[in-house]
Amino acid sequence: MAVAVVSVLVLLVTGFAWRGVDSLRNSLATASGLGLGGGKDGAIDILMVGTDSRTDAHGNPLSQKELDSLRAGEEVASNTDTIILIRVPNDGSSATAISIPRDAYVNVPGIGMSKINGAFGATKETERLRLVNNGASDSEADRKSTEAGRTALIKSVSNLTGITVDHYAEIGLLGFVLLTDAVGGVDVCLNAAVDEPMSGANFPAGEQTLDGSDALSFVRQRHDLPRGDLDRIVRQQVFMASLVSKVLSAKTLSDPGKLGSLTNAVERSVVIDDDWDIIEFAKQLQNLAGGKVQFETIPVLDINGMTDYGESIVKVDPKDVKKYIASLVGADAPTEETTTSSAPTVDASKFTVDVANASDIAGLASGVSEALSALGYKEGKVGNNTGASVSESTVFAKSADDDAALAVADALGGLTVKADSSLSSNTVRVVLAADYSGPQSADSVSPSDSNSSTTSNSASTTETSPTPAPPGPPIDAASSGPRCVN
Repeated sequence: MAVAVVSVLVLLVTGFAWRGVDSLRNSLATASGLGLGGGKDGAIDILMVGTDSRTDAHGNPLSQKELDSLRAGEEVASNTDTIILIRVPNDGSSATAISIPRDAYVNVPGIGMSKINGAFGATKETERLRLVNNGASDSEADRKSTEAGRTALIKSVSNLTGITVDHYAEIGLLGFVLLTDAVGGVDVCLNAAVDEPMSGANFPAGEQTLDGSDALSFVRQRHDLPRGDLDRIVRQQVFMASLVSKVLSAKTLSDPGKLGSLTNAVERSVVIDDDWDIIEFAKQLQNLAGGKVQFETIPVLDINGMTDYGESIVKVDPKDVKKYIASLVGADAPTEETTTSSAPTVDASKFTVDVANASDIAGLASGVSEALSALGYKEGKVGNNTGASVSESTVFAKSADDDAALAVADALGGLTVKADSSLSSNTVRVVLAADYSGPQSADSVSPSDSNSSTTSNSASTTETSPTPAPPGPPIDAASSGPRCVN
């Protein structure tokens, strides 16, 4: 769970008291090839992910005793059920942890509209099968497909939030248990008693101290809660606040045994990107206080949304999310003037768009064609690419300054436009490569996202009476005792 990764940051802040800091740096598991940013926007943005992995950070299987402590069964899983974007200004003066609901329905590169917690696992499995079918060994397929899954999740979060992810941290279920036990348990408070067998949550009302296994049940429960996953997020946030406060306490920092247990837990449980110098990062955070660590949640349109094929989702509006996050990080919220595209306005109904798939992503061409049809463009030829290969997704037209081609390129996320003299003046051809991360279904674009003059009412989610859930009051890690929650 990513709730434990927050404590890792705190440990790094106080890492100067550790023995063998260089040993820690060298023993952490790392991930490469994730296409991360470099903190050039005035802050370090860290994507923290909690996975359902039944292995440790180095890929070693867990013992039966360890599996039993998770209370999560032994089914192999690659879901990322906790997704948190943490923004730390370059001066290290504060940290804002922004939670994203696991069921948020977003555009996932290579897949289309999907729950965001499936971006990692679905991409990984698709890529793993492709690699194995092409003769890769199991170990190579696992390594490369895991990299692809992480990259898809990072892109999905960036597309939703408008934030460039600079660093990546990941922790499995075991790490949460180990880190919680290392500090001697964490204090929580419940408004009412709970008994929910699916998560193993069985607790009385009031304040109590939970060990690792019970804590995992506490933060994993989402059934029988008034607001489902959003109440689960609140639990995770108050738990994180309590955990960070406890790690910062003198009783933890002055106890060599606890520090040793924390070090071992981090070494075994945490994966970070290989470009992250965590010791240098710790120096930036050495004056960070608990009250300066705040926890927020993105706004949602409907916590009880439904797709037209009956899947329960959390509906979000990326524009609302970007505005909300901009307000949290001290940036100006986007305005209509600044978000309006400079691409030309065209009558989409007068243009035919062919879409060709030059990648190994199944169904990509049809998904993009559907998105363009929703904007009013005529559907042309759709299928696999039979022409020259492309290294990046490209829009072709009779001339490189063709208005329709520029409008289509803008609607698909700002693709490159090139000339192809063989095309007629009213035909545009889109060739999609593996880098494509734009819209892929009718509901992943709206007429305002394109400069076409035709509107469409197509959608792939079932309209219901929405149950909105605006963000609640911020939670911080100041040591004022646990906040009572559902």
